[in-house]
Amino acid sequence: MDISLFGIFVTVAIAHFLALLSPGPDFVLVVKSAIKNEGKNAMGVALGIASANALYISLCLIGVGSILAASVTLMIVLKIIGGLFLIYLAVQALRASKSSYNNVVLSKSASETANKSTFLKEFITGFMSGILNPKNLLFYLSLFTVVLTPDVGFAFKLGLGIWMTMVVFLWDLAIIYLLSTPTVRSKFTKAAFYIDKVTGVLLGLIGFAIVKSALVKQ
Repeated sequence: MDISLFGIFVTVAIAHFLALLSPGPDFVLVVKSAIKNEGKNAMGVALGIASANALYISLCLIGVGSILAASVTLMIVLKIIGGLFLIYLAVQALRASKSSYNNVVLSKSASETANKSTFLKEFITGFMSGILNPKNLLFYLSLFTVVLTPDVGFAFKLGLGIWMTMVVFLWDLAIIYLLSTPTVRSKFTKAAFYIDKVTGVLLGLIGFAIVKSALVKQ
């Protein structure tokens, strides 16, 4: 790798990681899933979010991302759907009763029984959150169009796309692992009901802001 490509890689990698550090709906969902599920089930959210990011990266690589971003109507619809989805998740969290959080301390045998369906549900939730967040598309589109010039080969772009997808997945896994350790998890488990309410409010506010911005610009 020559010095110019290395510079591009470092620039994109730093910008991408800083974006991950900024709490958004995906981060909130990972935390929410980690404190309510076994680590194996919570991995579904991480995989779903990473898959959605991979799809957007792929679209940007083949040029479809710029077409989607150029369609004002499509972006408005995407924003509204994404915002409403986050509001739906917020309502679900806010409506849940305190007794429903007893499953956080389910026995191992009970949780194993629910592993498959719960993992799939968490994966779908993570994927939908990632794919219905227009900021993900716009972020990757801006990175790929501003930083990566036509002189950069497809192989390098593909490698960079794989790198970013893996970083998203590993970052979310790190959060899940941290919240799965006995000491940290026990503390979060005791406060799971209240944490879920806070994340519900955050998701609702983010969703409302997305819908409002789409309707105002319309």
